Amino acid sequence: MGNSSSGQSSTPDSETKTSAAAVKASTGTTSDSSPALVTPGADASSQSGAQSDEHWSNPLRDPSDLRLPRIAGPCSLVIFGVTGDLSKKKLLPAIYDLANRGLLPAGFGLIGFGRRDWSDEQFGNFVKENMQAHCRTPFKETTWSHLAKGLRFVQGNFDDEQAFTNLSKTVSELDRDRGTMGNHAFYMSVPPKAFPEVSRQLAKSGLSHSTKGAWRRVIIEKPFGHDLKSAKELDRVISSVFDPESVFRIDHYLGKETVQNILALRFANMMFEPVWNANYVSHVQITMAEDIGIGGRAGYYDGIGAARDVIQNHLLQLMALTAMEEPVSFSAADLTAEKTKVLSAIRVPKDLEHYTARGQYADGWQGSEKVVGYLNEKGIDKTSTTETYAALRLDVDTRRWAGVPFYLRTGKRLGKRVTEIALEFKRAPHLPFETTATRELGANAIVIRIQPDEGVTLRFGAKVPGTAMEVRDVSMDFSYGRSFTESSPEAYERLILDVLLGDPPLFPTTEEVNLSWNILDPVEEYWSTLGQPQPYASGTWGPAQSDEMLERDGNHWRLP
Repeated sequence: MGNSSSGQSSTPDSETKTSAAAVKASTGTTSDSSPALVTPGADASSQSGAQSDEHWSNPLRDPSDLRLPRIAGPCSLVIFGVTGDLSKKKLLPAIYDLANRGLLPAGFGLIGFGRRDWSDEQFGNFVKENMQAHCRTPFKETTWSHLAKGLRFVQGNFDDEQAFTNLSKTVSELDRDRGTMGNHAFYMSVPPKAFPEVSRQLAKSGLSHSTKGAWRRVIIEKPFGHDLKSAKELDRVISSVFDPESVFRIDHYLGKETVQNILALRFANMMFEPVWNANYVSHVQITMAEDIGIGGRAGYYDGIGAARDVIQNHLLQLMALTAMEEPVSFSAADLTAEKTKVLSAIRVPKDLEHYTARGQYADGWQGSEKVVGYLNEKGIDKTSTTETYAALRLDVDTRRWAGVPFYLRTGKRLGKRVTEIALEFKRAPHLPFETTATRELGANAIVIRIQPDEGVTLRFGAKVPGTAMEVRDVSMDFSYGRSFTESSPEAYERLILDVLLGDPPLFPTTEEVNLSWNILDPVEEYWSTLGQPQPYASGTWGPAQSDEMLERDGNHWRLP
């Protein structure tokens, strides 16, 4: 046997005993009669300090250890507007998928708030039906049965004080029965005009106030107001009810894997960042196109329009991530600081007539289907001036991007459903080829595909096989689906989990929202003086005015 005073052991037995003693000491299970673990060469006082709970941390909770994902602590989620489309198709399935992946705590509760006269059991049937219909991961009865134990429903209207009193009692009941420990998040999946009323009712009932050792958070869906003035008023009301760090504004695009991959692509690879600037980039195009019309959203969409619905939030956030400088870290504060610098430096063109475009889809063909125009959609006024297509040029007044135009466009009833960011590069300053040899050669490009075929494409010139020196464009393609065995989680899975964890990097701040409205407001004010938007046939890529906007700069829209 080895001498214990030497600090060495010659048998596996002694190693096992030492390891067992270490576990006991670290977990606090050592009794008075059990021998304490002593490290040779250390005095008793240092041993005592090493064994105290305050100096010990669970190694599986180490944030740098990627073997285990982060799991939320005991908590509940209250959904206002639980019977709406967003809840049915996105929120409820996301909650199920989080539970199925083991990312929700054992002590989790889900409360639905709505006008329907439902029992908890009826609410459970509704939740199960929509989780089964839209979940991303396989539906398992074991996962469902555990979730079902934490389901509750509260009936009422937003102006009904008694309903919020009942909600407060239900929340307390979950604290008692499910061990949610006073941690509760409130998801406002409701029209923006209802945000202030719900906030006031939560404050009256005492549900909005975080206490020591417990948190209360609110999740707000876009749009955040309809202009800068209304956004500031909304922020004032909500900030009077919730602490600023407890307010999470959801832009679901920021939860997409491909959006987060912009940061990885730029800052984890030496080959991209050196050319990501005005010395090499000719212009940037950011596109979000939909092939559907407004569907049953006439009440929401008419009066809002494409620019407020998409450009103010999604596209300006994508632009900020594309144009920002490298952050010190990926913490919320550092990411926000760099995005804010970009949004502060964005310049709206003075010539809004020639550098903005708007349109309304007209009758046409969407694939093989004949579709009606916007003005013929159910619930739309025949004189509506709401745009279903919006495009504009923006510039960033920084050294990196001086002179590089950013073109943003979004629209409904376009040629296909696609969201992408394309950096078009300048042409080589000297081509030692005959003109005929490069007639099929375009500009180099990096295209980041956000959806639906998530990935990255590099476009460059290559010689065509044969005896002649002929150059054509070719593409090098990375696809998430072909490169990774694990499917990408839905954006709402990531964002809901981040709210429950209290992790804010992917959520726009008040300042970002205000700066975005500051950019869009002059455009909206100008458009309000123009009357009817330019019509474009459904299934095409927008009005002629949009193509003319790029042609003035010698550019043209990509065909995604």
